Amino acid sequence: MLNIFATLVAASLAMHAPDPAFYKPVNVNPEGTRYENLINLSTSLDIPEFRQISDGEVSYEELKYQARHNCRFNSNPSVKVIDTLIKVEQLFNPPPSMRGMVLAAACMESGFNPLAKGDRKFSKNKKTPMAIGVLQQWPVYEKSYGTDRTNPESAALSWMGHIVKQIPKVKKQCRYTTNRKIWIAAWVTGIRYKKDGGRCNEFPKHYRLLKKWHRVIKKNRDTKLTCDSKGDCGC
Repeated sequence: MLNIFATLVAASLAMHAPDPAFYKPVNVNPEGTRYENLINLSTSLDIPEFRQISDGEVSYEELKYQARHNCRFNSNPSVKVIDTLIKVEQLFNPPPSMRGMVLAAACMESGFNPLAKGDRKFSKNKKTPMAIGVLQQWPVYEKSYGTDRTNPESAALSWMGHIVKQIPKVKKQCRYTTNRKIWIAAWVTGIRYKKDGGRCNEFPKHYRLLKKWHRVIKKNRDTKLTCDSKGDCGC
């Protein structure tokens, strides 16, 4: 069932565009873009474990720890939700410097709460929540991708897919050559309103938290190496 859903999302991203008249909080590119060649999609969400691939690269196991213990918006988030978000992100294979992007976004947007509701002030009656779910997505995700916004897997699949869909446009518009800059530009382009001239020099607010987590992880590694070299595990 998960593989079928992932396939349907990929097909939807390639073929469907939202109604131009639909009021949307994100920039959805109306051109059908095939992005399958840009990412290395896995065939299953059944990934055995999160492991460090090589020295220097932040691992998903380390990021999982940061999400569980260093999200100030929820001191005790659901491990199941975090694991689901990680497995979805792995399908899209972001560069090592961008690993954990969906975790940082979910932490800041909802504290990993799949039932979170927000952005009421943007509704006509100022009471109806416009943003729903772990990633606080607006109704445009339901209309464009068939997203179940209260389902972390469905939410993350469409959120990551929508960002990856921006990559061809960002490459052409921003002329970046590094994966990190391309992904950052695609990220901020995907989650914010359309802007004349693009958002090449901007950053999503979640990126600060992601960088902080990466710095903490590397600092902890250095501390451990120092302790191990001195033979003092209590330092």
